Amino acid sequence: MSAVEARVVRAPRGSQRTCRGWIQEAALRMLMNNLDPDVAERPEDLVVYGGTGKAARSWEAYERIVEALRSLENDETLLVQSGKPVGVFRTQADAPRVLIANSLLVPRWATWEHFWELEGKGLMMFGQMTAGSWIYIGSQGIVQGTFETLAECASRHFGGTLSGRIVLTAGLGGMGGAQPLAVAMNGGVCLAVEVDAARAQRRHATGYCDRVTTSLEEALAWAGEAKAARRPLGIGLIGNAAEVHPALVRRGFQPDAATDQTSAHDPLQGYVPAGLTLEQARALRAADPTDYVRRARGSMAGHVRALLAMKARGTVLFDYGNNLRGEAEAGGLAHAEAFSYPGFVPEYIRPLFCAGKGPFRWAALSGDPADILATDRAALEEFPRDERLHRWIPLAQKHVRFQGLPARICWLGHGERHRLGLRFNAMVRDGLLKAPIVIGRDHLDAGSVASPHRETEGMRDGSDAVADWPILNALLNTASGASWVSVHHGGGVGIGSSIHAGMVIVCDGSPEADRRLERVLVNDPGTGVMRHADAGYPDAIEHARRTGMKLPGVTGRPPGTHT
Repeated sequence: MSAVEARVVRAPRGSQRTCRGWIQEAALRMLMNNLDPDVAERPEDLVVYGGTGKAARSWEAYERIVEALRSLENDETLLVQSGKPVGVFRTQADAPRVLIANSLLVPRWATWEHFWELEGKGLMMFGQMTAGSWIYIGSQGIVQGTFETLAECASRHFGGTLSGRIVLTAGLGGMGGAQPLAVAMNGGVCLAVEVDAARAQRRHATGYCDRVTTSLEEALAWAGEAKAARRPLGIGLIGNAAEVHPALVRRGFQPDAATDQTSAHDPLQGYVPAGLTLEQARALRAADPTDYVRRARGSMAGHVRALLAMKARGTVLFDYGNNLRGEAEAGGLAHAEAFSYPGFVPEYIRPLFCAGKGPFRWAALSGDPADILATDRAALEEFPRDERLHRWIPLAQKHVRFQGLPARICWLGHGERHRLGLRFNAMVRDGLLKAPIVIGRDHLDAGSVASPHRETEGMRDGSDAVADWPILNALLNTASGASWVSVHHGGGVGIGSSIHAGMVIVCDGSPEADRRLERVLVNDPGTGVMRHADAGYPDAIEHARRTGMKLPGVTGRPPGTHT
């Protein structure tokens, strides 16, 4: 075993603590789980997903974080600045044990170029969303969100199912790797183009993709046969979307729906320009990064032109939040053309956000899949009338393989999350689970992101770029007693394009955890309802009034009235 391999240790399993408390232990295990070889894309480089999204700035910083967590007292808080531990302060027992800030730049300097300069000096790292906040759980963490989006797409355009439909996409990395499985779980055929053969083969090995080929002809034959037979199928085609998509247009290939999940948000590390092999791309990236970015953005413009040509022929086209449209515009495509198709949030997800509904995930620190199966049963019992949940969990049990610590995700809203969290805590207390449960979520949630090209695109009141909301979310989660809280810049869509916050809370079976869970898991999704009610969405306003939320000027008395 090499020195690098020896550092990439799997998260400890079981019910024995190695830290001073379960919250510190959970943070340690989830940090390690982010870098589990079954979870991370390049654990030897500390890269978890999204091209360059890291769990820690350097191996030295990682080891210092581990040391700090192992010695942290129950009334202390560790501060982490862009993947490096910088301070331990005495706070109080209900305060978060860790507070994390990643990639935050003063707005005038919030460019990729300035970030790369600082990164090169060892002063900063890119935390993506759940990489630098230690709650990434592999592609299993995004499968249901992709499933939900595609289910909404199917309901809107195809009578509720993707059966007999082909979905074209690209990118089989940590986020995009969920697409073939999510399409198949909705009954459809997915043709996913991936430039890195190793990524495509990994998705095949883990069951996210049924077949992989380097032949465009073979891929199209498989897709056509499966569509005719109305048989679900996930196909990985090894190739560069910047080259494959224009070739598909020339052939007259017409997918029923199309999107993209390449790491286009990072034009230097996340996208390979047309005409280059992976080896040539690596060499150019090192030799002339400016030319590399220019060529990548030009290729993205061609990529989008091909998608728009398919749209003109009738393909349902939506952006999946990787800033492909913005980078294509930087590559020379006119703004009106680049943004002539919608993002997935305003098109399919925003009604869910209005009820505070979003990606709720949990992991079993025991490492025992039986604990997740027990929580699955609890979720189904707790929400007997949630039809999509009752469809999702059996599908997930059948098709979604665990990566690292066993984990599950489902979409729950305001008024629901705390009920399941309290039930999990009771299960830990009563010995029905072998060890505590860690509850977290994607940063892509109802009230935790300001991202004008994704979560907050096209807000009703024009407040797309207002970043107060994720900061308020993080502050409220800190005040409510979350186990650790993070604020990041740039995740999903790149530096300069988003601010977002994450939270994690631990079910350790204690009465104190009950109190924290009820506060955090009501307040966290409540900020999503608040944000959308403030923007004037009637569904959010109605939900806030029905659930008794106190939103001045929205649910309260008009200013100037008296009792």
